[in-house]
Amino acid sequence: MSESTISQRLADDMKEAMKAKNAAALNVLRGLKSAIKYAAIEKHGAEGNLDDAEAVAVVRKQIKQRQDSIESYEKAARPELVANEQAEIDVLEKFLPAGLSEAEIGSLVAACIAEVGATSKKEMGAVMKLVQERAAGRADGKALSQEVMKRLG
Repeated sequence: MSESTISQRLADDMKEAMKAKNAAALNVLRGLKSAIKYAAIEKHGAEGNLDDAEAVAVVRKQIKQRQDSIESYEKAARPELVANEQAEIDVLEKFLPAGLSEAEIGSLVAACIAEVGATSKKEMGAVMKLVQERAAGRADGKALSQEVMKRLG
């Protein structure tokens, strides 16, 4: 399995952060590199690499962790920590593919519902599986789920 383009971009961004002496970005990038390597080892063994779709899933997971932290910090009235987490999210979001618009999500969901032949919420699992596969990390799972529920209503 060849190395993903995300891994290459990550290495390049780490070099840039080092040259710019941007310690905050460098820490986030190192953490992401570590998370990707750990996921690769878990999935493919010591010499394995993740493809881009798998690497995007790791990036999304890292962003989700920071969003959860932001919620906690907001409840604790810690704006400086919220700002730090948001800055880290901004660095991580550069590794995500361009997102789908609401209209694109709507048409994707409609096509998947038609393909599965779903008529009620009972078939939501089958529709979600297909939608997530086709979205390929370009949309948040929550947004996809809400659109499927709205259409299967």
